[in-house]
Formats: sequence, structure tokens, C-alpha cells
Amino acid sequence: MVTSTENPRRNEARPSIGELVASLSEKLSTLIRAEIQLAKTEMAEKAKNAGIGIGLFAAAGTLAFFGTAVLITTVILGLAEAMPAWLAALIVAVLLLGLAALLVVLGKKSLDKGTPPLPELAQASIKADVEALKQGLASKEGQP
Repeated sequence: MVTSTENPRRNEARPSIGELVASLSEKLSTLIRAEIQLAKTEMAEKAKNAGIGIGLFAAAGTLAFFGTAVLITTVILGLAEAMPAWLAALIVAVLLLGLAALLVVLGKKSLDKGTPPLPELAQASIKADVEALKQGLASKEGQP
């Protein structure tokens, strides 16, 4: 006699649907864990490369700073051939401070253009759209 739990046609070599679902779940879980591990490894490598790049930029910036200082000193020494050294240093210092003041003024103007960081034109446009919509609804309510 065949009961409802037995299937005489089922081949024992083929897994049941339950076994397939369990296997799929296990393999999917393993795949997801492997993908997460791959992503972690990839991000760690990218972070390492970014750190090295940032360090190299910092070193380049430091060398550029000292190179600029040497060039400024060269200008002072060159001017010192035609005038007293203190006067040459004073002239270069005044020029550098004037340049710094100019950059501060230009930077302040640029910052003022960008602050507050709100899309003012978009806000005004949205307010106008809302107002037009309100007026349109109000005029339709007045009609029979």
C-alpha cells in the first residue's frame, strides 16, 4: 500500500524539493559571505592605496613649501645685491603679505557667493509653483 508520504515514482538519486531549497539556502549564504569578504578585502586594498597616495601628496606639499621658501630667500638675496639686506627682506615681506591679503579678499568674496549652501533659485521656483497651484485650486472651487 502506498501512503501519501511515499512517492513510488521518485528516484532516490534525485534530491527532493526540500533538500534542494536547503542546499540553495546554504550555497547562497556561502556565496554572500564570500562576496562580503571579497568586498572587505577590496576596500582594504583601496584604503591602503589611498593612504599611500595621501602621504605622498603631503610629502610633495611639504617639499613645495620649502622650495617656495628657498625661492623667496633667493629673491631677497638677489635684491640684497642692489640694496641693504634688511630692506630687500622688508620689500619681499610686504609683497608677500599684500598677496596674502588679496587672496583673503578674493576667498571671502567666493565664500560669500556660496553661502548659505541652499538652492535659493530652486526654492523660489517651488514657492511660485505652490502659489500658482493654490490660485488654480481656488479659482476652480469658485466655479460651479
